[in-house]
Amino acid sequence: MKPKLPLASHIDSDAKLHQLVKELKDESLLALDTESNSLYAYHTQTCLIQLSTREQDFIIDPLAIVDMQPLGKLLADERIEKIFHAAEYDLICMKRDFGFSVNNLFDTMYAARLCHMNKFGLANLLQRFFDVKVNKRHQKDDWGKRPLNQDSLQYAQMDTHYLPELRDMLLEKLDKLNRLNEAQEVFEDVLRIEGKENGFDPDGYWKIGVPNSLSRRQMAILRELYLLRDALARDKNVPPFKIFSNNVMVKIAIQQPQNYNELYDIRGLSPRNVRQWGDDLLDAVQHGRDNRLPSPPRRERPEPLLSERYAALHTWRKEIGEKRNLDSSLVLSRHTLWELAREMPQDKKALSKIMGVGAWRLEKYGADLLKLMTSLD
Repeated sequence: MKPKLPLASHIDSDAKLHQLVKELKDESLLALDTESNSLYAYHTQTCLIQLSTREQDFIIDPLAIVDMQPLGKLLADERIEKIFHAAEYDLICMKRDFGFSVNNLFDTMYAARLCHMNKFGLANLLQRFFDVKVNKRHQKDDWGKRPLNQDSLQYAQMDTHYLPELRDMLLEKLDKLNRLNEAQEVFEDVLRIEGKENGFDPDGYWKIGVPNSLSRRQMAILRELYLLRDALARDKNVPPFKIFSNNVMVKIAIQQPQNYNELYDIRGLSPRNVRQWGDDLLDAVQHGRDNRLPSPPRRERPEPLLSERYAALHTWRKEIGEKRNLDSSLVLSRHTLWELAREMPQDKKALSKIMGVGAWRLEKYGADLLKLMTSLD
């Protein structure tokens, strides 16, 4: 069924954003989502923020607004519940671009998982609860383009329009399953997730070359191609994969072309690529042949005892997940397992100080965890 949505209000100026924040400051909940241009730009940025109340939808355009900070005050307000679906990436993007922090989260994806729903993507949930089918072709839209067409804007609007009602339905199911407190602790886990910097990894070529069993000479060529690709992508402001793929770099490193004709023979490297960057590619191959390959980066590995503790906790978590018919990652987060392995709490007071062990988990898992801690000490 094609959705019939009310017209969303477009917030595309600082004055409109100030007025919106003023109007929403007394709302009990807000549904939010973001759209970024990661498929089209070297430096990813948040291009849209969708926001819905129970009565109205808004499309906020950060590219047209100088100061986004008024919205941050709403997101940080603990009195207002913020509803997201699969919040991690949205939280990372808003923290990166605007410094926003969110309090009082309800995540409909995690709620669905706690309700034993095997299909918990937003499109699946909209189909299940509202008989609404999402047109997924808009997932690859260039959200940094202006103006955006109406179909794209409606697709973006759908990401938040149904969330308040979906939240209500899932909240009722969680209540019936007696999992409201557990869900709250899972939501708090999500808020603690810290995103990795989206920057260039100069050693990233090892992750490409090692699985392909490249020789040291081939790896040195791959390194030059990898650095060249990043420089070209940065200059054109496009993602590196839009310059040429990892597979193409591996093929060039293996075949080591010496002239344009041999470049044209590289499968996956278009004639246009050869015309644009042929000299650069041939130079990269030659530099790789002439220069020594740097040593691979050293990875800091945890102490053996710490690793053993973590492995035991991981096994325990898996067993609990199987007993409860629940994804084990919802039992305790990976971060919490590592903190338990490091701190080795020996009583409930110490256990309660571990980040991620809230009152519900302390009551549910505390005795088992302390027993396990004793056996590992």
